[in-house]
Amino acid sequence: MPSLTLDGVTVNFPFTPYDCQKDYMGKVIECLQKKENGVLESPTGTGKTLCLLCATLAWREHFKDTISARKIAEKLQGQEMFHNTPMSSWGTTATDGATPVYYTDIPKIIYASRTHSQLAQVIGELKNTSYSPKVCVLGSREQLCINQEVMRQESNHVKVHMCRAKVSTRSCVYYNNVEERTTDRDLVNSILDVEDLVKFGNKQRVCPYYLSRSLKQQADVIFMPYNYLLDPKSRKAHNIELNGAVVIFDEAHNVEKTCEESTSFDLTPYDVASAISAVDKLLVEQAKEATVSEDFNVENLSSGLKINIETIGKIKQILLDLEAVIDSYDVPSDKGLTKAGIFIYELLERVQLTYNSKTAVYEALEQIIGHLTGQPGIFLNTSGLQKLADIIQLVFVGEPSEKENRKQMESNTAHFKVHIHRDNSYHKKPQSTDVWASSSSKKQGNILSYWCFSPGFSMQDLKNQGVRCIILTSGTLSPLSSFTCEMRIPFPVSLENSHVIERDQIFVGIIERGPDGVHLTSAFDRRFLPENMASLGNTVANLSRVVPDGLLVFFPSFPLMEKTLDFWRTNGHADRIESVKPMFVEPKGKGTFNEVIDGYYQKVNDPTSKGGTFFAVCRGKASEGLDFADTFGRGVIITGLPFPPKMDPRVILKMQFLDEMSRKKTPGLKYLSGQEWYKQQAFRAVNQAIGRVIRHKDDYGAILLCDQRFKGSGARAQLPSWVRPYVRLYESFGNVIRDVSQFFRVANKLRPVVEKKSAAQSHGTVCSADTPSPAYPSCSSSQSSNTPKAKQLDAHLPSLKRRRLDEPSVASGMARICIEYESGVQESPRRPANLLDALEQGPQRGGDDPDAVTGLEKANHLSTLSLQCDKRMADEIRGGKRKIKLVQEQKLHRSDNVSADGSSSSRVKGFLAEMKKSLSQFNFERIIQALQTYKKKDELDGLLAEAAVLTEDANTHRLLRGLYQFVRPHHKKRFDEKCQQLTGRGCGYKPDHSLSVEEKKALMLKSAAASQPAVGRTSSTCSQLNTQQLNKGGAHLNQQGLSAPETAAANQPAVGRTSSTCSQLNTQQLNKGGAHLNQQGLSAPEIGSKRDVPAAFLADVKKAVGEEKSTLLFQAIQSYKKTDNYDDLVSTVVSIFTERDEDFNLLTRFSIFIPTRHKKRYKEMLDDLKGQAVSAADAPVASDDQQRSVLSSSPPFKTQSKISSFFSGSQRK
Repeated sequence: MPSLTLDGVTVNFPFTPYDCQKDYMGKVIECLQKKENGVLESPTGTGKTLCLLCATLAWREHFKDTISARKIAEKLQGQEMFHNTPMSSWGTTATDGATPVYYTDIPKIIYASRTHSQLAQVIGELKNTSYSPKVCVLGSREQLCINQEVMRQESNHVKVHMCRAKVSTRSCVYYNNVEERTTDRDLVNSILDVEDLVKFGNKQRVCPYYLSRSLKQQADVIFMPYNYLLDPKSRKAHNIELNGAVVIFDEAHNVEKTCEESTSFDLTPYDVASAISAVDKLLVEQAKEATVSEDFNVENLSSGLKINIETIGKIKQILLDLEAVIDSYDVPSDKGLTKAGIFIYELLERVQLTYNSKTAVYEALEQIIGHLTGQPGIFLNTSGLQKLADIIQLVFVGEPSEKENRKQMESNTAHFKVHIHRDNSYHKKPQSTDVWASSSSKKQGNILSYWCFSPGFSMQDLKNQGVRCIILTSGTLSPLSSFTCEMRIPFPVSLENSHVIERDQIFVGIIERGPDGVHLTSAFDRRFLPENMASLGNTVANLSRVVPDGLLVFFPSFPLMEKTLDFWRTNGHADRIESVKPMFVEPKGKGTFNEVIDGYYQKVNDPTSKGGTFFAVCRGKASEGLDFADTFGRGVIITGLPFPPKMDPRVILKMQFLDEMSRKKTPGLKYLSGQEWYKQQAFRAVNQAIGRVIRHKDDYGAILLCDQRFKGSGARAQLPSWVRPYVRLYESFGNVIRDVSQFFRVANKLRPVVEKKSAAQSHGTVCSADTPSPAYPSCSSSQSSNTPKAKQLDAHLPSLKRRRLDEPSVASGMARICIEYESGVQESPRRPANLLDALEQGPQRGGDDPDAVTGLEKANHLSTLSLQCDKRMADEIRGGKRKIKLVQEQKLHRSDNVSADGSSSSRVKGFLAEMKKSLSQFNFERIIQALQTYKKKDELDGLLAEAAVLTEDANTHRLLRGLYQFVRPHHKKRFDEKCQQLTGRGCGYKPDHSLSVEEKKALMLKSAAASQPAVGRTSSTCSQLNTQQLNKGGAHLNQQGLSAPETAAANQPAVGRTSSTCSQLNTQQLNKGGAHLNQQGLSAPEIGSKRDVPAAFLADVKKAVGEEKSTLLFQAIQSYKKTDNYDDLVSTVVSIFTERDEDFNLLTRFSIFIPTRHKKRYKEMLDDLKGQAVSAADAPVASDDQQRSVLSSSPPFKTQSKISSFFSGSQRK
């Protein structure tokens, strides 16, 4: 293992470090040796965690060795041990100079991260190093307790008190084994994370929670979530000793928020009312016991309660007074009432809560909570009592003397505000939520909030504990100056590290305007304007064409994302995106998040798809700790700046607080202004989302900032230092498309990705937690092999709800997706022949199991638009999204039918899953049985009779229309009429829906026979037409080959020549008479048909985009003639023709006007936009002679004559 020396400390590193890694480790060691705080930013993918661990542990060993050298020197009393090595050269750099140092003085390392999942990844990295320190990971009972009786409790504080009761009475078998197992060699010498500790506990029948507390005493490195450190209550509960310790906060971009929240509280009317209710019940119980027992002794009740009824009565009086005092303030419903922080003491003093009484009240509350939670039988809500106990600990910090009381109060509340506001949740929540709650708990009142507005309060508290140094590190701390300013403690050591990637691995573009020229912005006054949302939709749709594989789209907030997506669905933008990359949307709750993200991963990995689009929110779960390495995140689009909600009382007060502090101008202290903080919050969230893209040294991707406000120099300065050098500003959307497609073409050539494997190809490959699989980049060797293991953590984390406790932990994360996908493929030995056969398989595979939709079906089901029934109904009405290939040989149609059947099967499963979710079990089974009967007996009346249940509720009308796909052709018209009658909306019936499969084939054969080609020349313009676009009947599929007169089409083609266009489909009929798909055969050189090519094109352009944009196109061509600037021409052309899918074919046809010298570049751009090579039909190329003759002719349009003369002039040159 390579080693290097930094500031006299030898660091063992798993591989030869990069320069940026050396810089980072050097700064870490500087902090440790000089006992100085540091704030270190290093981008994701630079090996930050590994560097942090290796540097810290190397310094700790060096510190220990220096103590050993000192002790040897003391014993030698000045004599030299080695002749050539004087004792002075052994060094004292790690220790504290002349101060006597002992082995017990070796600092402990306290390593804190945001979540246990992140800590599991850190511990996985530690296992990859050469260091083997004694470690301990702290967790709550929720994560570590294995006593099933305790774990069944709903509330965390109830678990705490029940556990304490069992420990005190030694009635927990797991706790009783702790002392015996503490010295177990496997336990002491192993590096265990939370999951490993729980496994050990279950295997040895010993309590993991108390094991971790005992291991803490001897541990060199203690891992914990950072709220354990920042919350004074948690720190006290876990008995964390900080004197002389090195404190490291990893993923520290969330420290500021955690600091403020851990020292703040909101006391609601419900909290107070539930506390009063709990005390009432205890009083009734104690009064009964007093009357029953003649020898009643208040000090020793049979129940074990150590306080008397009088004390319980005093607690109730405090609660009643507290309720009355809070509600006595008449507060404005919109703003609330704000007071200085010290007002909290004045308010609590009115209910007899002071420094003098706080200890007695707190102990009484602990006694009551412990007693009530330990009672068997019905659950009693004690959360209100626990909230009051926590408030006492939080507010009454320190033990001041009478004289120091006021000073202590002022010091405690300097960074706080008291805010009293109306409880509006009373109006929002349904009143029948809790039928067991007392009427008092449902009353409306005021909320008492005590909010901290300076993370420096917690940081100064940590510093006062005597820590050696504090290191804050993350991938996104920029801008560092404002971050350190908020912390209120000095950070002499700082670093903004560079990335390990090269220039060709990152593309950063600020997109000022959409394809239609509308300014892109998420500003409050424009975010919901239809033209702004439409332009953003066009922008995302076009970028989804050129960004390969996975594309991430981040919105500033959930409401903005939801409203924008609704607009896109209504106006067709969502269809455009979905047709290229299926859409997945981050849900608000935790419950379905993992299903959606797994569906996205699976769709991106599907070798038959072009990837997926994941829509998420800045500051959401997807923007924080998720890994979108390689193909999972080739591009990230930021749709706006995520400023905090400006009307939120907490945001308003935070800005006011900072402005007040700035005006004070305290010597030696610098505060941000409220506005500076407000901007900083937005950019830090953006930077965090940007960090999802480049995840390791071989990764590459594009960052696209779609808000005109990013173009200012001040805004760009807020971006991470590794991003800033690559930022490009685009005023024209066409240039963006060109440059992005060029970037990915080059990147893919330089760093080709392992080809995706289908399930059949990869079958048998076990994607385990420790075995990388090339089919799943998230398990790739570029990441730690323990990353999937971190996702397994949730086997024992009920709060994250990843999977049930009783599920086997064989595979997790992408490994589980891999296994489920392969097993899903195994379960389908044959493809259903038709929709009714698919239905027959549907209930068998998904009838009783809600998770039965697996593999690609599950990915499709989870796609957001796949979940939209209206969209699915529309697809079904159109006959599904089949690709009809116009081919020379009839036999190739069979493969398309197979593909269509597969699509139908998938669609049926999605529909059945939706129906099962919407109906009761009884009604669902009733409908299924009716469909099975219809399949056997072919009686529509029976099906309609059973399906009548779907007409009772407007929400299930869509399901009735969805049954249209199961109805046989000869019944479709009647079913459509019935739906129209019952629901007011038909199923989109068309006459050709009544044709059987045989009749459709016969019609196609008849059409093909009418233009049977002779042997000789073969077609050069066979192309795939998307029937979804065909059915829209727009002008965007005008395939203008070398035309023939209509009269020639009726005649038999000459021998030795075949039509240059495939004419097996009557496109005139498909378009219902529209002339835009009139595919004409090859003409004899009569009637001057060559002249019709540019004339027809210009007519189509004018019709499709209008007079204004036609003029813009002509001006661009004129400019091109003068300057020969191909880039400017393409920028304009792309902007005009990519705004709508209907116009895209015009972009393809425009290639006939591109001179030969630029044809290759134009064709490459078309390839990138379409994601495939452009066929001859798609990009018609005219010969030089033809181009001259066509363009120099006299067309009927004035504009065309100018273009003709221009190109004629170009050709002469």
